[in-house]
Amino acid sequence: MSSLRHFTDEVKRVGPKIAIVLGSGQSSVISSMTELASIPFVDAPGLAAPSVAGHSGQIVLGTLAGKSILVFQGRLHFYEGHSWEKVGSPVRFAASLGVKKLLLTNAAGGIHSSIGPGSLMIVRDHISWQRSGAWRRCELDRNLENRPSPYSSKLTERLRVAGREFGEDLLAGVYAAVTGPCYETPAEIRALRSAGADAVGMSTAHEVELGVELGLECAAISGITNKAAGLGEGVLDHGDVLHVMSQMRDRLSRLIEAFVRRTD
Repeated sequence: MSSLRHFTDEVKRVGPKIAIVLGSGQSSVISSMTELASIPFVDAPGLAAPSVAGHSGQIVLGTLAGKSILVFQGRLHFYEGHSWEKVGSPVRFAASLGVKKLLLTNAAGGIHSSIGPGSLMIVRDHISWQRSGAWRRCELDRNLENRPSPYSSKLTERLRVAGREFGEDLLAGVYAAVTGPCYETPAEIRALRSAGADAVGMSTAHEVELGVELGLECAAISGITNKAAGLGEGVLDHGDVLHVMSQMRDRLSRLIEAFVRRTD
C-alpha cells in the first residue's frame, strides 16, 4: 500500500492515459495486470470508502498489455448517501492525474430479449433516470438519436473488435441508469423498454457525463447478470448478481486486456 504522495509520484513517472472503473463483483477482474502502486479510496482527495459488497475500494496503478493504466476497484453510488459530486470524484481524480480515456464497467439487468444473464453489452448510449421526475421524459428518451452520444464511437468500435478477438460478437445497446438501491418494478422496466433501454443499472451515466465534461473519451461495458424485473423468474438479489458476475470474470478480463492493447 502506498501513500498518496508516493502514488501520485508513480503516476507522474509512468503517465497512464487510460483509467478503468470496475463495477459490482469486478474488483479482481483484471488478473493479468502488474501492480506498481495502490491506495485505498479514502486516501484520495474527494473519495470515500464504498459500502457495497463487491466493491473493494482500491485505486491501483499498473501495467496491462504493455500499457500503463489506472484502475478503480469499485465505485461510489448515489444510493449509498453520497452527493453526485462525490459519486463523480473517482473520474475527477483520474482526470487530475492526466488520464485521457475512461472505460467503465457495471453489472446490469437485461431488458432486450437478446441479452440474458452472462452476456456482455457494449454501451453505445444511456438514458439517465437518476433525477426526480425522470419518468416524465420518456418521450425525449425515445429520441436518443437526435443528440450526440457521450460514448466515444472510436472506443466503442475498439471494444467490438476486442470481443471478436475471442469469438464474441457483442451487442451495443442503451444502458438505463436509475438511482437504486431497490431494484426496478416490472412497470418501470416496461417504461424503460418503451424509452429504448436495453439494460438497466445504478451507475455509469453520471460518471460518463462528467468524464466528457472534463474532456475524456469514454466507453462502457455492462455485464448482464440477470433479466430485469418482470422479465425473468425468481426474486432479484445482489448476492446472485455477484455470483453471475464471478462466472463472467475471465471473459471480461480478456475483453479489457484486448481493449487496452488496442488503445493509445
